[in-house]
Amino acid sequence: MATYLVTGVAGFIASRVATFLLADGHTVVGVDNLNDAYDVRLKHWRLAQLQGKSGFKFHCLDITDREALCSAFQRPNVPVFDAVINLAARAGVRQSVQNPWIYFETNTTGTLNLLELCRIHNVKQCVLASTSSLYGAHNPLPFHEHADTDKTLSPYAASKKAAEALCYTYHHLYGLDITVLRYFTVYGPAGRPDMSPFRFVQWISEDRPVIVFGDGMQSRDFTYVDDIARGTIASLGLPGYHVINLGSDHPITLIDAIGVYENLIGKKARLDFQAGHAADMRATWADIQTAKQLLCWEPQTSFEDGVHQLVVWYQQHRAWAKDVLT
Repeated sequence: MATYLVTGVAGFIASRVATFLLADGHTVVGVDNLNDAYDVRLKHWRLAQLQGKSGFKFHCLDITDREALCSAFQRPNVPVFDAVINLAARAGVRQSVQNPWIYFETNTTGTLNLLELCRIHNVKQCVLASTSSLYGAHNPLPFHEHADTDKTLSPYAASKKAAEALCYTYHHLYGLDITVLRYFTVYGPAGRPDMSPFRFVQWISEDRPVIVFGDGMQSRDFTYVDDIARGTIASLGLPGYHVINLGSDHPITLIDAIGVYENLIGKKARLDFQAGHAADMRATWADIQTAKQLLCWEPQTSFEDGVHQLVVWYQQHRAWAKDVLT
């Protein structure tokens, strides 16, 4: 069995990665600063699902705090990590336009701190969560990992681009095995409330106006969180440096997605169309051939089945989920 450091462990994706690793008998040392980038009740709920599980240890710290992070690597009775899975991030395109500094502090400097500690403590493998937001409007669909990503549309994407560059540098200089995973629009139970799946389920369930930026014909490659977690774990042990898309390979327009929410919730949406944002992509679509070849991975969950799980979770936790700021 292995020991893994999972950063951002109270986050949407990281909590599922940790859950699967623990179920397989591994040890997970999770770190998270439990910040208020969105409603912390979601983070505390996810963390509560992990605490008390055999093999799980949690430390409340920020990956931008080098001294605190050093202590996580040097704690007594904690063996050397077999890999670091860096899922801690400031995510979200529009919010990054408002405060780009914190995005670079967490996504870029935080990644640098972890890479340097891996070098010092002889941790040979890292996995970095990156994003489909790196692809720009000029890239042909579906997006391939070899596409030009020099024309990012948001500070969030730019901060992840910088983190990817650092990963390659540490692979080149120090021989670290590093896999960069570009996630495509991840959704599911207890998901991020700034993303459309959580928002639309909440708004339709509570008879609130459903704000649609643009004409609703923009498409997203929605990918279920458990599929993403499986792909992340599948990348462990991969030698060398790789950039790999993890997506559903089945993009859907927002209007069609809203129809799925309506059917599963049993209510019609009250649509409120508003102007689009310059940082938003018109479409995302993952070419997942690399993931199939290198990881033997492909998504298993249809959009309808994934949304069903989200709706069931929301209904079970509606007493507080209805008040989550979206």
